[in-house]
Amino acid sequence: MEKWEYRTEIIFAHINNEGAREYLAKLYPKWKPSTCSPETMQVYLDGLGEKGWELVTMHSIPGSGKDKDVEYPVGRQSPTNIYSNAYFCVFKRRK
Repeated sequence: MEKWEYRTEIIFAHINNEGAREYLAKLYPKWKPSTCSPETMQVYLDGLGEKGWELVTMHSIPGSGKDKDVEYPVGRQSPTNIYSNAYFCVFKRRK
């Protein structure tokens, strides 16, 4: 029977993430990504993949608190757009 280990992490999309700007410039030379474009996470996710971690699921979340807890807005009377660059991710790899 295969055994797995899991990793959960909140990852933030941001052009200032380590290596993101250079990575995207190579991959998409004519594209100017927005500050919080999801593609800015690619270099980090690729690094985890190199270490054997497979991304199982990724969900955008409204935000993250100082203790890395997930934020959900409450008490809104009318529907509004919520924008976030925070993603809850679950990874797995063989033990």
